[in-house]
Amino acid sequence: MNIRRIESLLNSVKSGKTSIDEAMLQLKSLPFEDLGFARVDHHRSLRKGFPEVIWGEGKTSGQILKIMKQLKKKGQNILITRLDNRKAMAIQKVFPKSLYHPRSKVLTYLTHRLELKGKGMILVITAGTTDIPVGEEAAITAQFMGNRVETLYDVGVAGIHRLLSERPRLEAARVLIVVAGMEGALPSVVGGLVDRPVIAVPTSIGYGTSFGGVAALLAMLNSCASGVSVVNIDNGFGAGCMASLINHM
Repeated sequence: MNIRRIESLLNSVKSGKTSIDEAMLQLKSLPFEDLGFARVDHHRSLRKGFPEVIWGEGKTSGQILKIMKQLKKKGQNILITRLDNRKAMAIQKVFPKSLYHPRSKVLTYLTHRLELKGKGMILVITAGTTDIPVGEEAAITAQFMGNRVETLYDVGVAGIHRLLSERPRLEAARVLIVVAGMEGALPSVVGGLVDRPVIAVPTSIGYGTSFGGVAALLAMLNSCASGVSVVNIDNGFGAGCMASLINHM
């Protein structure tokens, strides 16, 4: 249950439209609801400012649908990550107004309009075209959490002039998410150009010695640029969350 629903319920009790018993019935599933296979955290939006996010990988479409139905009952907007096309099709039969993003494997369903409460703009940058799926996961996550998001794709260090031509956009952002595979050099370059927080996201893109993103991860952790933080390999969602927290401060 989100803050908006809680406030509405309390006002309804205050005005006499809803009885205390009716209100208690609505609140009884706080702080979580046990579905047997999952404990849905309805209290998270009150603690964190955004609802529980569903990890789609490893869950059946039936399990995901049961979680979605309970979140919908509480008036929560719904975000699902790592959702393959087959499961997405099954979910959209039940939730036809849901929106699936096949490139990033993210699905969203809105019970109410998103409110843009972020203080500024979050810019998502990718080094290459093949890094875009992770970048899009970050961008959609940040948008879902109430931020204005812009993207800047394929501006890696192999052609650094592509990045330098976009200096005004770098400087206009309040937070920057920089996504890169291979040697993972781009976040260091961006970090050396701006006076804003840079969230580096290593991807698993690259030849053999990239070790599935480990080389990029270590390079980003060893960045000599100040103000660069690093999330896990391919973790666009985590980057979007962190950027949103910073942008709401």
